Amino acid sequence: MLDDTDRRLLRHLQADPAQSVADLARASGVAASKAYKRLERLEAAGVLKGQRAVIDWRALGYAVEVSLRVSLDKTEPRAFDEFIAVAREVPEVSEIQTFLGRVDVRLTVLARDMRHYQEIYRSRILTLPHIVDVEALMHVTTIKDVEALPL
Repeated sequence: MLDDTDRRLLRHLQADPAQSVADLARASGVAASKAYKRLERLEAAGVLKGQRAVIDWRALGYAVEVSLRVSLDKTEPRAFDEFIAVAREVPEVSEIQTFLGRVDVRLTVLARDMRHYQEIYRSRILTLPHIVDVEALMHVTTIKDVEALPL
């Protein structure tokens, strides 16, 4: 599906997503028009899903990150859908993942401090529907955080 030119473009785009198409083309060794057409094709094929700003939430005063492993009531047919619909509405929940196994859902919660986290946990998390069990894992440090693929 991807040829060497596509891989070069994607490698350079991952390294610096804010660069212009002309700079990306130059770094990849292709004409700007060819780079533009390739990027359009990759986007149409769903390989490129867009560009985004990455904001450091710590710089905005959020010092606490907690991963919550949630087990839901599996006897309730709508438990997943209802839980996720309400969890999406909690502004401090930055990520929701579902799993197969003992843990059904993992939520990442961001808070300014422990008092703020405790408020979120008591007033927003524990009120979510169909929870059977919650395990909290306090985030200490990130060792590796890479979104780029080895192309």
